[in-house]
Amino acid sequence: MKKVQFKTAIKAPVGKVYNTMLGLEDKTTYQAWTSEFNPTSTFEGSWDKGAKILFIGTGENGEKGGMVSEIAENIPNKFVSIRAIGILKDGQEITSGQEIEKWAGGLENYSFEENNGVTTVTVEVDMADDFDNYFNETYPKALKKLKTIVENQQL
Repeated sequence: MKKVQFKTAIKAPVGKVYNTMLGLEDKTTYQAWTSEFNPTSTFEGSWDKGAKILFIGTGENGEKGGMVSEIAENIPNKFVSIRAIGILKDGQEITSGQEIEKWAGGLENYSFEENNGVTTVTVEVDMADDFDNYFNETYPKALKKLKTIVENQQL
């Protein structure tokens, strides 16, 4: 696995960016920016440290799938770390096997830093080589969408 980084600057207070990104007050804000990864993207679970959380969507054949993860850390308005522990395939959680080994334990880290009313979101992702092109194309689009959503919301 290798670590890749993406950044965006959003003209909004850090609390607004954090809440919108995680969908804490309205889950549809999370679903909107992550729709770049999957149009039906959502989550089930909690953002609390140590909690299991499922990042799910519907596949091309109508099956429910996604990632099984754990919140490794959550410091509100500062940092969120998500640890991959498995996949959800056809509604079943799979946490071991060859398909999982190449990226299980990998982290997705989100850092938030506000300066003069502009919040910089930095994303660091541990990535398996076969997802390189996908993430390098999709993460910038998703962060651009997050920026648009946050900046166009009513304060």
